Amino acid sequence: MISAIVWDIDPVIVHIGEWGLRYYSILFAGSFVVGWYIVQRIFKNENIPLKELDSLTTYMVLGTIIGARLGHVIFYEPIYFFKNPLEILKVWHGGLASHGAAIGLLTALYLYTRKSTKKSYMWTLDRTVIPIALAAVMIRTGNLMNSEIFGTKTDLPFGFIFAHIEEKDPRHPTQIYEALSYLLTFILLMKIYWKHKGLLPKGLIFGVFLIGIFATRFFIEFLKTNQVGFENQMSLNMGQILSIPFIIAGIFLVYRAIHKKKSVETAQE
Repeated sequence: MISAIVWDIDPVIVHIGEWGLRYYSILFAGSFVVGWYIVQRIFKNENIPLKELDSLTTYMVLGTIIGARLGHVIFYEPIYFFKNPLEILKVWHGGLASHGAAIGLLTALYLYTRKSTKKSYMWTLDRTVIPIALAAVMIRTGNLMNSEIFGTKTDLPFGFIFAHIEEKDPRHPTQIYEALSYLLTFILLMKIYWKHKGLLPKGLIFGVFLIGIFATRFFIEFLKTNQVGFENQMSLNMGQILSIPFIIAGIFLVYRAIHKKKSVETAQE
């Protein structure tokens, strides 16, 4: 018999009638709280007025939720939601897409830089993606608690049997794979920022973030079950296809930042 880890965690912490408080909800909300403290340290380091932080947080919260929901609607179940438009508003029923959240955040942060700060768009991205990487860790942990977005069948000893799904075969705990990979990306971003106190070529941290998050996502998708039926007919699933532009953008930004740094160093010699 194949050894495996039985995952039998109730995703709901507290039941109050038909309503329940989920681990996912706490981790999702907690990611913004932790992110607020990280950005606060960064703002203090660079003498940015902390009053701008509240405005930034509002933009990020709205951008994340709206983008993640619309991303799921557009990328994964457009026909269903076209027929049931009111269901789009029922976020509590589930259905959030990380790529949609990324697009929503990029849009929200662009609007933030236009209205609320004298700093450039890339300056803002280089700082905000640091806590966003940690938020990705917390969200994937929430997915684990929900027994969702799991992997394909495996005979490895660390496979998980998810007790709350119909099939009881051991599966890759891809939520853990992603969470650990995103944690390494977060640690790397923090190390890069604090080693140089933020004095880096614009776009470098953002580029490293894009490569670390979306390249990881691309490769781990090979071990994951498809979220919707139409992906079964695809060589690459929707998550992988949507990751490719982010990976390319990350490589370009890192290359450009390194090239600029070398050009400055050469000019100073």
